[in-house]
Amino acid sequence: MRELSELVEVEEPAWPVLTERLAGSAAPVRVLPVDPVAGRTCLHRLQVTARSFLGAMALECGGLVLDGGWLRVHGGGGPDLRGLGEVNDLSAAVVFGPPLRLVVGHDVLGGVFALNGPGSEGAEHPGRPGEMVYFAPGSLRWEPMETTYSSWLLWMLAGNLEGFYEGLRWTGWREEVEGLGLGQGLAVRPRPRSGEQTPADPAAASRRAVPLGELTAAHRDLCAARGLPDPGPFGLL
Repeated sequence: MRELSELVEVEEPAWPVLTERLAGSAAPVRVLPVDPVAGRTCLHRLQVTARSFLGAMALECGGLVLDGGWLRVHGGGGPDLRGLGEVNDLSAAVVFGPPLRLVVGHDVLGGVFALNGPGSEGAEHPGRPGEMVYFAPGSLRWEPMETTYSSWLLWMLAGNLEGFYEGLRWTGWREEVEGLGLGQGLAVRPRPRSGEQTPADPAAASRRAVPLGELTAAHRDLCAARGLPDPGPFGLL
């Protein structure tokens, strides 16, 4: 286990580079302040250095709010958004280091972005170790994204969320999403679809604000009811 000073005091920390990318983001993004104690504790638990984008997010950033709150990316945590340590219950971890699946972001529909950790190979953990995966509310499955955490961050900041969520947004979605708290999501009926299914018309769907944890729990319950693989924890929200 590396000491905190080894993780913080590094050459070429990633935060200045990430700050520059955030400033030039093609997507609307709000950078949240970090609680310094929570951030340093999170970094120590993850055992990654501040040279990585993940380490920079844990140490220097409370989280990111993209597209008016459609997507919330967890950082070290602060007064506005739970951090990686809280979401993944790292404070209760016996062994230091990244878990098998590190939840790093949630979208307003209850979709979950996560980073596969070491030893995460197998049917229960689609994708490779070190690869980003997405739990899609439409398919109710984890879908490999074929990218790393740092590339995923840069991909979002390049303005690719619009295409990723094509067919799932409706006229006036931004105003509706901006009116939610960062701990809330939207329960949509009929449910959003993905894959080869014909997408339901999102404009005709009914939507209501619910706690995000309630929304992700409903997804997990639906997996069990349909005999689909248990997706595992979606983070403490």
